[in-house]
Amino acid sequence: MLNKKTDQQAWPRILIVDDDSVILQGLRTTLEKMRCETLGAQTSEEAKELFLQEPCDLVLLDVRLPDEDGLNLLRWILEQDEDQLVIMMTAFADPSTAVEAMKAGAHDYIHKPFDLEELRILVSKALEIRRLRGELYGLKQHYGGEIPPHELIGVSPAIRRVRSLVRKVSQTPRTSVLIQGESGTGKERVAQAIHFQSDRREAFLLKLNCSTIPPQLMESELFGYEKGAFTDAKRHKKGLLEMAHRGSLFLDEIGDLDLSLQPKLLRFLETKTFQRVGGLREIHVDVRVIAATHRDLRQMVEEGRFRQDLYYRLKVMVIQIPPLRERREDILLLAHYFLDEISRELGKKSLSLTEEARSRLLDYPWPGNARELRNVLERAAILSSSGVIRPDHLKLDEPAPRQHRGRTPTSRLPLTLDEDLSLERVQKEHILRVLELVGGNKSEAARRLGISRSTLQERLKAYSKGIPSPRPLNE
Repeated sequence: MLNKKTDQQAWPRILIVDDDSVILQGLRTTLEKMRCETLGAQTSEEAKELFLQEPCDLVLLDVRLPDEDGLNLLRWILEQDEDQLVIMMTAFADPSTAVEAMKAGAHDYIHKPFDLEELRILVSKALEIRRLRGELYGLKQHYGGEIPPHELIGVSPAIRRVRSLVRKVSQTPRTSVLIQGESGTGKERVAQAIHFQSDRREAFLLKLNCSTIPPQLMESELFGYEKGAFTDAKRHKKGLLEMAHRGSLFLDEIGDLDLSLQPKLLRFLETKTFQRVGGLREIHVDVRVIAATHRDLRQMVEEGRFRQDLYYRLKVMVIQIPPLRERREDILLLAHYFLDEISRELGKKSLSLTEEARSRLLDYPWPGNARELRNVLERAAILSSSGVIRPDHLKLDEPAPRQHRGRTPTSRLPLTLDEDLSLERVQKEHILRVLELVGGNKSEAARRLGISRSTLQERLKAYSKGIPSPRPLNE
């Protein structure tokens, strides 16, 4: 029995198998109000016939049927399609059957008599999983094979361009790569994609964050040291360059590399040789260096804070990662990808988003990019007891830019003749507004303001003390 609608071409199809005609009709009515196409069967034989004729997005299956045990029918369905989602319908008096059904491969179960709200939630979650699987399958078909953990998730033209560059540079395993992009855009993931798509995939990909290690220790971490090179050097130690032989070294936040170490890195890039700290022997290794930064290295070169020759040596191949706000068609796909990860990490069943929650994600500007998206979803997953994420579970730092669009400078900064009209005051309010917009990230605020981080820190310090700023914004 198949209910046909004139406008249902995109509706999900659900097969309901229950020998009770009252329950069967009630379920069909409820699900059709959810804009689902329904098929109804009262016997196992009828269900098998419908299942083979009409591909289904979801099956609601009663445990007890007149001609065959529901668990046997479940096993038969999964033999036909191992990815088919099946929700078993069980009686309160028989919880062991529900456990057996889950072991046999059922997606979930629901007790009779039904709580309609629980039923709607279960069905919505299952259909969302089905839809997401379809999207990911499409990506697999487009890019070939399984999506590995380092694959770049997205369908936007911007991320496709990045993916194309990654494929090209992966075929030249000796070329240095510079990855640029705002904080949280996924620069490390791009580095992983370059490494694992190249011939170096069987060797190590090692990472060194240049912003977290003091300069006096950075040289030892990078190049290693010989026994006796300094007081605590009781034995020789290999550096990351040596350990990454035949592989790749990812230098994150290369803009924070101390000036004293930049010539030594440049020499390695040009000769593929180096000396350990305290050593005299030249060590030759085959390592591709992949560097990343959220800073404007060209501006740093002009300011004398980064060597020009190292900059040009690193930027043989530049990959610019667009911010998430410029590829909005990727937001929901990334969200579902992250929810899959989070559900596994938290040991929860599949997580889903309400339509209102999806709208909020699409409307938000994501100053923290994909990293912020994942953090917001992880917090929401913890807050949601049902596994369904609603708008009130999403902690987003409003206001979004749309609240500023259309406003004139006068409406953002109302002026009267009785107040301070100095340029200093205007600059102060602008700086504080930008800092708030980027969530307090001083490095990001400095980049957007076009000033150095030290200048921003000086001005914030001056503002806190109520004294004039120590240097002008144009430095």
